[in-house]
Amino acid sequence: MLPLRSLCLEAFGYMLVSGAALALDAVILQTLVTIAKWHYLPASAVSFVVGAAVAYLLSVRFVFRSRQVDNRMLEFCYFFGLGLVGLIVNAAALSIAVTGVGLGLMTAKLLAAVCTFSTNFALRRRLLFSTSRSQG
Repeated sequence: MLPLRSLCLEAFGYMLVSGAALALDAVILQTLVTIAKWHYLPASAVSFVVGAAVAYLLSVRFVFRSRQVDNRMLEFCYFFGLGLVGLIVNAAALSIAVTGVGLGLMTAKLLAAVCTFSTNFALRRRLLFSTSRSQG
């Protein structure tokens, strides 16, 4: 178990990495839609994959020191899959906040972002980047 200080440093680092990946995701999405004239759905798929790849690379380089999966391609696939869980959490949080509670879209998005970040960090740290190791 990591001391609280180390856990907080990982969470802060992960927040910075996630912010950088999200910014790149948004720039690619905007570029593909406005300049390349792509439909927003395939553009969002491409930008999400690029953002996930950047988040993974930065996470393993700068944030997480322990790794549970030895196969890096498999580790990325798990990382990406856990990101999809985060997308489901995001959609659910948005839906509940807007439709169920009646919050405005941007307030709901902020709440959803906190839920998504927390889910992604907790799952990825626990399942991929904690100190117990398994072969994969």
